[in-house]
Amino acid sequence: MKEPLVPVVPMSHTAHIRSHRKPRRSATSSIAVRAGVAGGVLSMAAAGASASASAAEPVTQTIELPTLTADLSAQVAQSAAATQQAAANYELRAERDAAAAKAAAEAKKDLAAAKKAEAKKKAAEAARKAAAERATRSAERTTLSASASTSTSVSAPASGSVATVIAFLKAQVGDAYVMGATGPNAWDCSSLVQAAYKQVGVDLPRVSQDQSMAGTDVSLSNVQVGDILYWGGKGSAYHVGVYIGNGQYLDAANPSKGVVIQDLSGYPASGAVRVL
Repeated sequence: MKEPLVPVVPMSHTAHIRSHRKPRRSATSSIAVRAGVAGGVLSMAAAGASASASAAEPVTQTIELPTLTADLSAQVAQSAAATQQAAANYELRAERDAAAAKAAAEAKKDLAAAKKAEAKKKAAEAARKAAAERATRSAERTTLSASASTSTSVSAPASGSVATVIAFLKAQVGDAYVMGATGPNAWDCSSLVQAAYKQVGVDLPRVSQDQSMAGTDVSLSNVQVGDILYWGGKGSAYHVGVYIGNGQYLDAANPSKGVVIQDLSGYPASGAVRVL
C-alpha cells in the first residue's frame, strides 16, 4: 500500500526567525478588561454618592459606660475610705479645739477666783489692821471737853450720852466709805450717824433725808456738840454728819476720804437738828 503524499508548502527564508510583534489580545480578553474598568468607575460613583448621603446626616456616637473592673472598684473603695478618714480627722480636730477652749475658759475662771480670794484676804488683813488702830485710838481717848470755844457754837452740854456718841464716831475714823454699808468697818454717811446714836438708845431713820427731819431744828449759829448737820434741803438732804466742836464735824465723807474729821468752814452745812 502506498503512503499518502504530504503536500510540500514552500517556506519563507525568514520563517525560522521569531517575530517581535506583540501578540494580539483576543476579543474576549478585551471585553473583560473594558467591563472591569466600567465596573470600577460605577463602584467609585456609588461610593461617592453614599459618602455624600452620609455627610448630609449627622453622625451620632453612643458612648458606653466603662465596665467596673476589679481595679476600678478597688480605687472607688479606697477613695471612699480616704473621704471617711478625712471626715473623722476633722471631727477629732473639732473636738480637740473645743476641749482646748473649755480648758482655757476654766483656767481663766480659776485665775479670777484666785484673784478674788487674794483680794478678800487683803481686805480682811486691812480690816484687822484698821481694827487694831481703832483699838489703839480708843485706849488713848480722853473724856471730851464739856465746852466749845468757837464763835459759831455755845458750850456743849455735860452729857454722858453726847460723849458716848462722839467717842463712838471718833473710833471709826479711818474706816472706808461704801454706799449702803452699815459697819463695822465700812459706812455711808447716814448709817454712821444712825449707829452712833444707837449707842445711847436713840433710834434714828436709816437715810439722810429722814434724819434731817428728826429732833428739833437748830440754827447753825447755836449748834452744839452732838447735833446732826445736814446738807441739802430739810427732808431732802443728801448728806449728814455730826458736829464735834471747835468748828469741826465728823462724817463718812466719800469713797476717797472715808470716815474723817473736817472743818465746817470748808463745807458749810445747810441746817442742823438736835436729838439729845
